[in-house]
Amino acid sequence: MVLSLTISALVIGSVYGLIALGYSLIYSASGLMTFCQGEILMFGAFVGLSFYRYLNWPFALALVAAMLVMFIIGMLIERLLIRPILKRQAKDIYIVLATIALGIVLINSAQQIWGTTAVQFPSIFGMDVIDILGTKVQPEAFVCIFISTFAMVAIHLFMNKMKFGTSMRAAAMNPLASRSVGINVDITTGITWGLSCALAGVAGILLGPVQGVSISMGTTIGTKAFAAAVIGGYGNMYGAIIGGLIIGFTETFSAAYITSNYKDFITFGILALCMVFLPRGILKGDVYDR
Repeated sequence: MVLSLTISALVIGSVYGLIALGYSLIYSASGLMTFCQGEILMFGAFVGLSFYRYLNWPFALALVAAMLVMFIIGMLIERLLIRPILKRQAKDIYIVLATIALGIVLINSAQQIWGTTAVQFPSIFGMDVIDILGTKVQPEAFVCIFISTFAMVAIHLFMNKMKFGTSMRAAAMNPLASRSVGINVDITTGITWGLSCALAGVAGILLGPVQGVSISMGTTIGTKAFAAAVIGGYGNMYGAIIGGLIIGFTETFSAAYITSNYKDFITFGILALCMVFLPRGILKGDVYDR
């Protein structure tokens, strides 16, 4: 039972971490906060489902196509919603409110396109399962863990070792100075939102075979992923995954050994304690350095 719970915790923790990466990426590269990652996850899951189940595309092709669609949607969000608000020099709280409103729009849009009935995402590897010490494990579980770990390392290297990633961070810290040295702040910010939406879409597609796809799937997940980003260190890529795993293990084992009625209470209780005693998170995110 412990092994089964551990694998389940790793899977859901990896999904939380992948979404938390999107939160941290947007903050690191634009200095902004968003509260619609959960809804973007949901929308990306439906897009991937459409390519994979309804159009019968191979999973790898469906995944890449869904990432591309979500990337474009992310850039459109920045271009049509975020940028006009910033150009009016509005306070950051208006960005938060705008993303909350966008989340509601995405839910209603998905409802009109795909309906309100939960849909099972077809298994990526058929009905095969892996036997680990007597525990039956879906292969999708290992895909979730691998992709989340790969994304964490790749984004960290991109943001810290590559010239364009450094330009994105510079644009977030001081847009005026960045423009003066030739950095296209509008492009870097748009790409940031595109990457963030692509990550959320991947998380939704990976979660689909495990939990199914519905218009409500992203609401709670997005909130817990935000908690994961805060606990790990808001803006820190490795902290996002660590925070996601902490949330995943906490809710999985508390539901199994205490009661499922209080798993959310315990999870967000940890968030509250972290904000009191470790306000910058475990790996000291840069949320207070701006």
